[in-house]
Amino acid sequence: MTKIRAAITGVGAYVPEYILTNQELEKLVDTTDDWITSRTGIKERHILKGENMGTSHMAVKAVNQLLAKTNTDPADIDLIICATTTPDFVFPATANIIAHEIGAVNSFSYDMQAACSGFIYSLTAASQFIETGRYKKVLVIGADKMSSIIDYQDRATCVIFGDGAGAVLLEPTEEESGIIDHYCRVNGGGWVHLHQKAGGSRRPASHETVENREHFVYQEGQAVFKNAVVGMAEAVMEVMQRNNLTGEQIAWLVPHQANKRIIDATANKMNLDSERVMLNIHKYGNTTNGTIPLCLWEYENRLRKGDNVMLAAFGGGFTYGAVYIKWAYNGNEVNP
Repeated sequence: MTKIRAAITGVGAYVPEYILTNQELEKLVDTTDDWITSRTGIKERHILKGENMGTSHMAVKAVNQLLAKTNTDPADIDLIICATTTPDFVFPATANIIAHEIGAVNSFSYDMQAACSGFIYSLTAASQFIETGRYKKVLVIGADKMSSIIDYQDRATCVIFGDGAGAVLLEPTEEESGIIDHYCRVNGGGWVHLHQKAGGSRRPASHETVENREHFVYQEGQAVFKNAVVGMAEAVMEVMQRNNLTGEQIAWLVPHQANKRIIDATANKMNLDSERVMLNIHKYGNTTNGTIPLCLWEYENRLRKGDNVMLAAFGGGFTYGAVYIKWAYNGNEVNP
């Protein structure tokens, strides 16, 4: 029997118009453009402005672009998975709102919460639905409005994060392409180093939590950095070894855009030169679940059918993982 795999057949994305530069941040907190750039590689980030606009607003725009580009009828979508850390509401799932807005009347949908690794986890889950043979068209979305949970009085975090959304369409293939392998892990004890202190069931919102500014991202940068370097490298090297891949055989590394030093360390571990590493952190910052699909979107016209592409991420939890994809189409033919 021929093996069915899940192949990415299109990419869409959206970033808000407003750009928050390092120079503007210098006016808000005690920081400088040189300090931010040297430690993170970030020059600017996009921020969603406007009342009553949540993560779904960006996700819908990304998905509509994707559906138009792939000439896909939303009624043909079987499943929508939205990876997000900043859902519109505690419930219902943001994926449900997206399904309604785009007209995916025949789908079911749910959110995936795995912090910055959510898009990797979602691709892994979505591929299983395709491989059963019962599902033909699955949307995987990575989207976050990080500005909604960032304290712009905290210079350790406000310089890092931005807002954005990306989406891919997965379809079955019997060719030697698609999602070949994946490796996902969690180090649950790492939650203490990167989390949001209040707003969940353990510590619901109250006057005290608001006054103490506990509804924002809390991060211990040194611990996160150290674990991210180890975790992303572990995931990537495990997948490479299982598939007998060398650095020379990898066409592209698509790393989570958290910090350029983490990205460089992962590429060095793979013996991969910088020309084969997708990088846009300087323009968008860390959009959490949006970083990897935003990279695929920006680099789509450089991707070729048969390219070995490695996705890797690390996030709060600690969550981490890697996905090995053999690219299914020539990007320049759909995005010249």
